Order: sequence, then structure tokens, then C-alpha cells
Amino acid sequence: MAGRINDEDVKAVRDAVPIDAVVSEYLQLRNAGGGNLKGLCPFHDEKSPSFQVSPSKGLFHCFGCQEGGDTITFVMKVDHLSFSEAVERLAGQAGITLRYEEGGYNPSHQRGERIRLVEAHKIAADWYMEQLATSPEADAGRSFLAERGFDQAAAAHFSVGYSPQGWDHLTRFLRGKGFTDKEILLSGLAQEGRRGPIDRFRGRLMWPIRDIGGEVVGFGARKLYESDNGPKYLNTPDTAIYKKSQVLYGIDLAKKDIAKVSRAVVVEGYTDVMACHLAGVTTAIATCGTAFGTDHIKILRRLLMDNGSARVIFTFDGDAAGQKAALRAFEDDQKFAAETYIAIAPDNMDPCELRLAKGDEAVADLVEPRTPLFEFALRQIVVRYDLDTPAGRAGALDEAAPIVARIKNTGAQHEVAVQLAGMLGILDTQFVVKRVAQLARWARDRGGQGPAPARGQQQPYESAPRSAAGGPALNLRNPVYATERELLKLALQRPELVSPAFDAYGIDEFTALPYAAVRQAVMDAGGAQYGLLDAQEYLVRVREAAPDDAVRAMVTELAVEAIMRRTVDENYASEQLVWVRRRAVERRIRDIQSQMARLSAGGDPAQLAAVQNELWVLQQYDQALREQGAGAL
Repeated sequence: MAGRINDEDVKAVRDAVPIDAVVSEYLQLRNAGGGNLKGLCPFHDEKSPSFQVSPSKGLFHCFGCQEGGDTITFVMKVDHLSFSEAVERLAGQAGITLRYEEGGYNPSHQRGERIRLVEAHKIAADWYMEQLATSPEADAGRSFLAERGFDQAAAAHFSVGYSPQGWDHLTRFLRGKGFTDKEILLSGLAQEGRRGPIDRFRGRLMWPIRDIGGEVVGFGARKLYESDNGPKYLNTPDTAIYKKSQVLYGIDLAKKDIAKVSRAVVVEGYTDVMACHLAGVTTAIATCGTAFGTDHIKILRRLLMDNGSARVIFTFDGDAAGQKAALRAFEDDQKFAAETYIAIAPDNMDPCELRLAKGDEAVADLVEPRTPLFEFALRQIVVRYDLDTPAGRAGALDEAAPIVARIKNTGAQHEVAVQLAGMLGILDTQFVVKRVAQLARWARDRGGQGPAPARGQQQPYESAPRSAAGGPALNLRNPVYATERELLKLALQRPELVSPAFDAYGIDEFTALPYAAVRQAVMDAGGAQYGLLDAQEYLVRVREAAPDDAVRAMVTELAVEAIMRRTVDENYASEQLVWVRRRAVERRIRDIQSQMARLSAGGDPAQLAAVQNELWVLQQYDQALREQGAGAL
């Protein structure tokens, strides 16, 4: 299979396909002034246009829902495609032949091979379905489904089939359809036997696994006979069109409703997906023989659009394996903008068993958000300690407090800290609250890398970068925030006016966390001076350097938003540079004055003298900024 698309070709695609031409295929655009265009956002309902396109920068941004990006991002989001799929579609429109990093790439050969493998899977799926519906041998499969509450209509809706027990029934059928032995082997539908290809799946109930576009790319097969020595479930091996870590069973059926209601239900098996959908929970999906991981999160995020009000509900068995799966899912929790929950059915039943025992309403009720995933994780930590002893309570607090500190909503974080104190039996509630707040503050100070581990304690979970969208909304009536925003807009849109001075500004000179994150992204992309070389590629680099989608959206917003001054020149840029620097100097002066007050009350005289000297230097620098402006930077 072709590897990573050559970076130069990706850039060529971006340059060759104007963003306004692509967006215009989906919505009507009209003049917004300043060279920008505007229209009604395709990603959320609105009555007045807040969606803006900047053809000169190759970017779009919605000031209503905060979606934004370049041409490739737009195609990915609007058509729910992966990055490579979007690039390939745009390259086809522009007549660009893409090169791939891994070896000799023959576009027609690769495209033809994928088409043939997909065709083989479609034919196989139809053939398996016919076997289940008509073959006497398939009675075992029909009985299996009936015992779990699935009739013929349900089997047809999910395209469930049956693979006969013979060695090469499907292989011979595909040969008759013109497929070569090589193609059949490459598809994963057959494997090499002593005398040639033999069917991989024999005597099993078959679930076709479709990609997000609805094409069959693999199968999940359930054992039916005791004589079958294979595993209970057997999946298609990784092929050119199937990677088990990158597919979700049922995503083709669930994607529209997931995007519509901003909710996804993650279950453990194929029959659980069927039970949920038939019970009206049409947002249910499952992994295919592997743990829920990063690639699965990427699929869901494309549908949930990183909506902070979205919900992801995991259903796991209440046994030890289910608890382990839930904790593993929690480790990836911070990669979602969505809130994550866990649902465990009574008596440890899965959704399929619950539907059989108690009906559709019980399944629908099960997946209503009940227990936040972080709360479940806390309880799993707490039960491991002897809370009757001070050492046990202290140890549980050391391990649990970093979990609470990672909760996105600061109000909820405080409430859960109070709950944690009750769970641990610590009477001094404020001690726990302050401990959690301290860890959260450390996380922010470390650039969102998560709370520092407790002394002697390894942090059990790795934290993702803090989202730029976290915390309260920025009040742009605050002149500090307004000036920081203007300076960042200048650095992104007019880097020639603020370079090279801007690149010497520290992250801590931006007091708003989202702006500090954007400043870091500019630094990681090579600084504002890189924008003097290639303005559009500079913005691409800054967006790619952003640690998460929230920061990336902020970069796009600042790159598209109009600068507040009608005449944007060096004088205006100098004003913003000076104001941001002066406020940083003033904050440092206040810190030193506070430090001097503490040292004067009995501190080290030598340290006091050093602090007094630093204060004098800063005061002189502040005076120079007032008198000389940008000349003193």
C-alpha cells in the first residue's frame, strides 16, 4: 500500500485548488470586505453568515462554531474523509499526480488494486448473505441470531452472512467472477493452503465491516461449531484496505446520527451494535478485535467535530476485563473534546443480553450518561487503598488528585475534589480542593503537559495538552487580552511588521492561555520570521504545530479575523509590541516588590540586594519603553 504523501505534493495541492472554489461547491459565498468572503456555515445551523473564507490565505473560519482550517481541512470535515483521502480527491480535481514516501508508486496500479479488493469484499458480503438466507447448512447461524433476538430482517439490515464449512467455496466463487488467486489472497478472504488458496472463514457467522464511506473492507466471523479449533471471533487480517485499529463496526450506519446529535456509544461486539440500533440507539459502534484507541478517536472526532457538548458513552462489562478496558479508555479521555461516560448494565449484561432480558427500553436507558469516566477511574483507584489508615488515605489522594486536576470544566473539577474528599474520608475538604487546584495550576504552568507527579509517585496517566478552548471565555473588553490578540493577529497576518522583535517574546508574556498556546505554536513553526519567506506555508506550519484542534482553531481564527485598525502599519504594530512587553514588565515588577516585602521581614540580605537590583533594572527598562517605544525593545 502507498505510504505517506510527499509534503511537496500536499503543498502543490493546497496551492493549486483555491479554497473559495472548493467551498463554493457546498455553499453560497458573498463579499465580506477586506478580500474575504462569507456564507452560512455548513457545520452548524445559523441564520446570519458567520463563516468566512480568506482566498489569499487559503483558510476558512466560522466565528459561530469555531470550525476552521485550510482547503484540505474543509474537505475532510464536510465529507468526513481522512487527510490522505481529502488530498487525493483534491489532487484528482487539479490533475496532480501524487508521490508517496514509501517506494515506487504507480497511481493507476494502486487505485486499481484498491478497487478490485473492495469489489471482492462486496461480492463476498452478498454471497455470504445469500448463504445465510437460503443454505440449509446455515441453520446454525440462523439459530445463533434467533437466540439473541435477531430475525431475518435484522440480519439483512446489518448484512450478516454465513461462510460454508467447505475449504474453498468462496475462493471458487470469486474465481468465477474473474478474480485471480493473487487478488483473493491479498484481500484476506483466503489464505495459502497446501494446494493453493483456501477460504479464511469457514463455518462461521459473518459480519461485514465497512469503512466510514460504506465500503466493505473486512469481516468479523463468529465461531458456530465445537469442531472449529479457531478463536471465538476471527477478523480479516490487515490488508491494503483494512486496518483493524482504523475501523469501527457500524460507523457507516451511525455516522449521520453521531454528527447530528453529537453523541457516540461505544460497545464491545457486533451483536451489541445490532441490539443498540434495533433498540433505537443508532449511534452505537464497536471496535473490531482490538482495544479502543487513538485511531478510533480520530474517526469519532471527525463526526463529533470536537464539540465540547458532545458525549461519548462507553459500555463495558462489569467484570475485571471490562474494568481494565474502561481504565484504558480513560487514558485517552483527554484526546476528546467530548465528555466521556461509562455505562455498566445490571448483572454485568452486555446490550445484547440486556435487550433479550428486559427489552429495547432497557438498552436505551442503559446508554443515557450516568457515570463520568473519570469518576469510574477514581473509584477503581480508591478501592486499592486501606482508607482506615492515614497512610492509605494519603496514598489514594496522591494517585487520585492528578485525575481530578485533569477535568476540563473548572467548576466540575472543584465539585469532584469535594466528592473525592468524601470518598477518602478526609474531613479537611479544603485541603483536598487546594491540592487539586495546585496540580491543575502546575499543569498550566508546564504548558498543559499535565500535573507534576506526587513525590515518590509515578503519575498513572499521561495528560494531553490543555485545550485552548478550556476555561472561561476570553473577555476582549479586557485591554490586556485585546492587545495580546492584536499582536498575535499581526504576527500571523503581517509578520513583516513585527519581526524580528516578536520572536524574542516569551510564552509568559501572553496572559491568556489560548494566546500563550498560539505563541508557542508560532515558535515551534520557526517564528514569525518564517512568514517573510512564504506567508501561506508559514500559516500551514503554525497550524500543524498546534498541540490540539482547539489551538489550531484559534490560530485559524486569528489568521482570518480583521485587524482592528483600518490602517495597519509599522506604527500600529509597534504600539502592540510595546504594550504587551510593558504589561509583562509591570507584572514582573509587582512580583519582585512582593518578594522584597517577604525578604525585608527577615530574609537573606544578599538575596534582598540582588532582588533590589533586578527591580531597578526593570524600572529603567519600563521607563525606556514609555519614552522610546519600540526603539527600546
